[in-house]
Amino acid sequence: MRNNCKIRVASLFCGCGGTDVGILGGFKYLGRDYQRLDTSIVYANDIDEKIADIFDLNFHIKVDRRDIRNIKASDVPAHDLLTAGFPCQSFSILAQNPPRLGVKDEKGTLFFEIIRILKYHKPKLFICENVKGLLSANGGKTFPLILKELENCGYSISHQLLNSRHYGIPQKRERIFIVGIRKDLPAKPFIFPAAINNDLNSVPLKLVLDDTFPIKYVFSKKAIDGMIRSNNESNAKMNKGRVQSPDEPCNTVTAHLSKITLNGTDPVLAIGTGFRRFTPREVARIQSFPEEFKLAGPDFHQYKALGNAIPPVLFWHMAKNILALYDSIPAKSKKTELAKHGAITESCV
Repeated sequence: MRNNCKIRVASLFCGCGGTDVGILGGFKYLGRDYQRLDTSIVYANDIDEKIADIFDLNFHIKVDRRDIRNIKASDVPAHDLLTAGFPCQSFSILAQNPPRLGVKDEKGTLFFEIIRILKYHKPKLFICENVKGLLSANGGKTFPLILKELENCGYSISHQLLNSRHYGIPQKRERIFIVGIRKDLPAKPFIFPAAINNDLNSVPLKLVLDDTFPIKYVFSKKAIDGMIRSNNESNAKMNKGRVQSPDEPCNTVTAHLSKITLNGTDPVLAIGTGFRRFTPREVARIQSFPEEFKLAGPDFHQYKALGNAIPPVLFWHMAKNILALYDSIPAKSKKTELAKHGAITESCV
C-alpha cells in the first residue's frame, strides 16, 4: 500500500496534455469511467506557447515554456516517473564503426534531453512514446540505438506497438511505447495493457460526431474540384482526401487537419455530395479526450495540439499497469531508495 502517497510525474514535450489526462485518470469517456490514479504531475514542459495555453487551462500546474535545451536538469523537480512523447524527426546514423545515433537537425537533438534528465534524476520508471515509423527509420537501424541509449542510463527496457482502436478509442492510431525500469529496483517486468477490443468490435467513429457543425468546416466547391482534378491526373479515386466510414474507427488524425484543401492524406467525412473536415471538438473525442477538456485558441493551434497528442484513454491503460508495477517493488527497497534521494517521507512507502 502507498498510504495515499502520489507517484510524482514529470511530463516532457507535454503538448496539450493527452499523456497527463491519462496519467491522472478521474474522467469519463463514451460512458465509461476511468478511475483516478495515484499520481501527481509535478512538472510539465513544452516550448509551443499556444499549445501550452491549452495545457494550462486543464491542469493545476503551468507549463515550463522554455526550450528544454536551456533548462538545467536541477530545475526539473524530483520525480518517480518520467513521460515523454519526443519528436521523431531527423534521426540518422552518422558513424558506422561503431554505429551510433546522430541527428540531421535540431529537432533530432531533443531525444538527448530525455537522456540528460534521466541520468540526472534517475526516476524509477519512464515511458516514451513515438510514431510507428520510428521502428523502420534508417532501415531499422535507429530504433535499436535509441533503446541502447536509454538502457545505458541504467534501465531495463521493454517496448510494444499499440493501436488505439484496441482500447475503446474510435481511431486506428499505432504508436510505439518504450518503458524503462531502473535496474537497481527489484521490480517485476512491465506488462503492457491487454487489448479490450479487437478489429471486429472496435468503437465506431459515429459515436463521437456532431449532427450539426459550422459551415466553415465544409470544403468549398473549389477544393472539391481541385481534389477531383488531382485524382484524375493520378488515375486514382479519392487517393488523397480519405473519406471515413462512420461505422469504423477513424484513420489517424494528425496535426494538419486545419488544411483548406482535400489534396492531403488526412481523414475527411462525406456529407451528401460534399466533404467536411472534423471540428476540433470531434478531433478531441476521436483522440479520447473527455468532454470537459477545455480547448482554446485558433483552430490551427487546436488541430496541431490534438493531432500530436497521445490518446488519454490509451495512456490511462499504460499508467494503470505502471502503477501495478510500482506496487510490485518491495516496500523495503522503496524506503531505502527514497531515503537516499531524500524526496518523500517514510509514510509514503
